[in-house]
Amino acid sequence: MTQELTSTDPGRAAAAEPGGRPGWWRDAVIYQVYVRSFADCDGDGIGDLRGARERLPYLRELGVDAVWLTPFYASPQADGGYDVADYRSVDPLFGSLQDADDLVRAAHALGLRVIVDIVPNHTSDQHPWFQDPELARRRYLFRPGKGVCGELPPNDWESVFGGPAWTRTERGDWYLHLFAPQQPDLNWDDPDVHAEFESVLRFWLDLGVDGFRIDVAHGMVKAPGLPDIGRKEQAKLIGSQVLPFFDQDGVHEIHRAWRRLLDSYPGERIGVAEAWAPSPERLALYVRPDECHQAFNFQFLTADWSAASLRAVVDASLAATASVGATTSWVLSNHDVVRHTTRLGGLQRARAATLMMLALPGSAYLYQGEELGLPEVTDLPDEVRQDPAFFRGDGQDGFRDGCRVPLPWCGDSAAYGFGPGGSWLPQPRAWKDLSVRAQTGDPASTLELYRAALALRRAHPCLGDGGLAWADAPDGLLAFTRTGRAGRTELLCTLNTLDRAVELPRPGRLLLSSATVTDDGATAVLPGDSCTWWAL
Repeated sequence: MTQELTSTDPGRAAAAEPGGRPGWWRDAVIYQVYVRSFADCDGDGIGDLRGARERLPYLRELGVDAVWLTPFYASPQADGGYDVADYRSVDPLFGSLQDADDLVRAAHALGLRVIVDIVPNHTSDQHPWFQDPELARRRYLFRPGKGVCGELPPNDWESVFGGPAWTRTERGDWYLHLFAPQQPDLNWDDPDVHAEFESVLRFWLDLGVDGFRIDVAHGMVKAPGLPDIGRKEQAKLIGSQVLPFFDQDGVHEIHRAWRRLLDSYPGERIGVAEAWAPSPERLALYVRPDECHQAFNFQFLTADWSAASLRAVVDASLAATASVGATTSWVLSNHDVVRHTTRLGGLQRARAATLMMLALPGSAYLYQGEELGLPEVTDLPDEVRQDPAFFRGDGQDGFRDGCRVPLPWCGDSAAYGFGPGGSWLPQPRAWKDLSVRAQTGDPASTLELYRAALALRRAHPCLGDGGLAWADAPDGLLAFTRTGRAGRTELLCTLNTLDRAVELPRPGRLLLSSATVTDDGATAVLPGDSCTWWAL
């Protein structure tokens, strides 16, 4: 199934170096493109690589540093492409390998880096390895069942998507799938698995990608003997549980090997761990100097909307990453969680949370459409849903389709510029007023707030990587200062998590706010659920 490049120099070893900035990833803003929902070029109602390439100038104008692309590999699409059948080819649904090559070249020409997903915990059940019974039993996790005739699963593990984590085969044994049955878990005790993934990484590095987001980076190694959990709490997609199939110490040797591979390429190629760890301290292990460059900070994403909770998460996160010499990454939304406009309780909080996030030291990840203030779509009819968790689970965590509805770009009727052939999930009518075109040029819009914040972040010497110090603030407020490279404190960020306005002595010159601040020169009134940046 592997496709061939038709352009010249397909085996080039060096990526372009947009910006040429050393350690670019330490304070980069990286934009997640969920490919099937970003932009559709061929009119089939599903986003594709050509559509993404044509919209790259929008991302450059937005002010991000890099683009992360969700899986576009050959796949039966049982789980939105996270069930990969061939890691070296592009699924025709999304285009061709040439389209991937063209996208990387176009992004580099615009000064944008490109990160692609790699899915090492599991493959599709249509992968050639799994289709070969003998290979499958070496390279995947097969076990005999319990019971008189092996009719019971080998242990009590449950799938993250609901139901048992084991499926019985016609031969009577069982295979492990921590996600959907169509996603069998690989056996990382087999050296062929290690060799194959190093080869896959080289394939895409040679094409020119700037790094990898490592899906389920904490899941490849399971506890010896696959012991029972002994309780019935459902494993959560993003949680803090201690489990025998997640966050085992053995995964770190895999990441060390991959770091050595990344470091052998020029251009600062990076690894980003999607690691769900029970504590900031455990998460920090993934970003030690010889492992991944970054790890998603889900503790920040799941923090309550309160000054105390947010401060505690920031403190713990910064302390944990500092202990290993790394920077922290911050994220509020992605393709697996309820959009933060809805999750936090409204657009005002979402805007404030984003402005706070962009003022924190380290890097930030933005999920497509959050710059438009898109809410979660909660009323999709069952017949259009495709999330496997919806069909296998209890309905509590199986609604990821609601954050994957295609973007509105322009126009007064669906698909609002997403593509000429409709959209694979229906868009709400209200989204016509949230489209890129509708918000462009409106200084009060969420899109223009993001553009202004990202421009300031890029230009201001205090923002991005560097130090943070908490400042005194009334109950319900957070205030912290940022220090520039010369060691001088130059910026103050204030966050009001209360639902009412608070009056303070004016701390400095107003740079940017998520809501209108009343400022008479001596005092400033901070609206409820707002965040403001001040020059000191």
